[in-house]
Amino acid sequence: MASINTNYGAMVAAQSLAATGRELANVQNRVTTGMKVSSAKDNGAVWAIATTQKANAKALDATINNLQRSQSINDVGLAAGETIMAALTEMKALGTAIEAATAAGSSTTAYVADFTALSGEITAAIAAANFDGVAAFGASPPAVPAAQTAAGVQTSIDAWASALQGLGTTSKSLERQITFNTKLQDALEAGA
Repeated sequence: MASINTNYGAMVAAQSLAATGRELANVQNRVTTGMKVSSAKDNGAVWAIATTQKANAKALDATINNLQRSQSINDVGLAAGETIMAALTEMKALGTAIEAATAAGSSTTAYVADFTALSGEITAAIAAANFDGVAAFGASPPAVPAAQTAAGVQTSIDAWASALQGLGTTSKSLERQITFNTKLQDALEAGA
């Protein structure tokens, strides 16, 4: 007759130790990942919802990046616009001086040279106003004044002011959209 001697107390202790080890592994996993449910095995329904939320949060990353890129394009345009408006203001004064000198029969050569130089600055600012290969003012920016008169320059000032107003409004709108999407992403990540 064969006999098997068992230590019942040792078996219970071994089972308790194994259960404690499993629980410790679960707690360590939760602490490491920061998630209460880290796999479908933990809770399938909650895991599926959390996975969808994580995917949505990652999709918002691309949206936020695109919004920030658009905002950068607008900011470049606004910076160039400040230079352009300053040059146009000087050109308007020069246009008035050219008209007055012409009426008095005086030489306008110096005024015209300054006017032409400022026109070149505007053209350079327009060319430089691009971000990542995208022109901030699009394919057809407002015109650089050709007529060396105050009225001709004023027409350009009005056109540029309108263009810059549009960029400013768009920039503010993009800022609000970025803020909203960032908060939405934070909420999705907190809930996941």
